[in-house]
Amino acid sequence: MTDENNNPLFFRRILITIDEDDRPSTSRAFRFAMTMARDYQAHLGIASVMENNDISIYESLMPAKLNERRDHLKRIVATYAEQAKDFGVEQVRSIVAEGGDVDDVVLDKIVPDFEPDLIVCGADVDFASHGRPGAIGLRLAKKSTTSVIVIR
Repeated sequence: MTDENNNPLFFRRILITIDEDDRPSTSRAFRFAMTMARDYQAHLGIASVMENNDISIYESLMPAKLNERRDHLKRIVATYAEQAKDFGVEQVRSIVAEGGDVDDVVLDKIVPDFEPDLIVCGADVDFASHGRPGAIGLRLAKKSTTSVIVIR
């Protein structure tokens, strides 16, 4: 009988959350996730959420403006995906979602679809757009049934 505690732990599906408002924190988390995905030959999901509270009432009434914001976010995520591929990650998927709180959108929409066994996120230390530093990572770690690593 093999003792599971002595077996190596590998992650096969890694999800990195991209926060375009916090590039330094996101950059460190992305480098970590990209390295793990390449080294473990894991599937890498690169996700970002267009938050409702980032959209003004005026913008919400203009479909063209909303589409412009969606396209901008898709381009950002696609740029990260290209970087990951250039770095040597073979399986990369870009994911863009919309909704209220980032952590709820990630856990309710993205995680069930992508099915990661690890979520990686930045610590929100350089730009606290989410109420207080580290809020997203902390809420993901508290609510998720999936392992979460917060990179500072």
